[in-house]
Amino acid sequence: MGKRKIGKKGVIFQPGITRGLEIESIVKCADNSGAKTAKIIAVPKYKAHYQQVALATIGSMVVLAVQKGTPDMRRKIVRGVIIRQKQHFRRASGQHIEFEDNAVVIVNDAGEPKGTEISGPMAKEAAILWPRLSSIASLII
Repeated sequence: MGKRKIGKKGVIFQPGITRGLEIESIVKCADNSGAKTAKIIAVPKYKAHYQQVALATIGSMVVLAVQKGTPDMRRKIVRGVIIRQKQHFRRASGQHIEFEDNAVVIVNDAGEPKGTEISGPMAKEAAILWPRLSSIASLII
């Protein structure tokens, strides 16, 4: 996976991982919190130039607007962690990894998951950054 760098305010950077999701991307919710699909509306602590679109990758925390799901979850603004992305990325071992879909897990501000299980695989990079999520994951790739 390579070395992780910690920025000024505790933001963890993962050099070399392709940022495959941007603002306005539609993602699938892979947990049992009640949300089905959501739209990425912000990437907290993302530093960019003026009018540059914020990008996110596996392990990034994002702000989501829930589009489909149970009536109490719909149209809510929540935080989530990206666990899968379609855009391929390269690991330090030389492997190229890509998933079938873009998926997130809904979490609170502290990073604790709202659901009790994650459906489908989860990337190893996200599991290392978020140990609470890896404990409820069924499969880590």
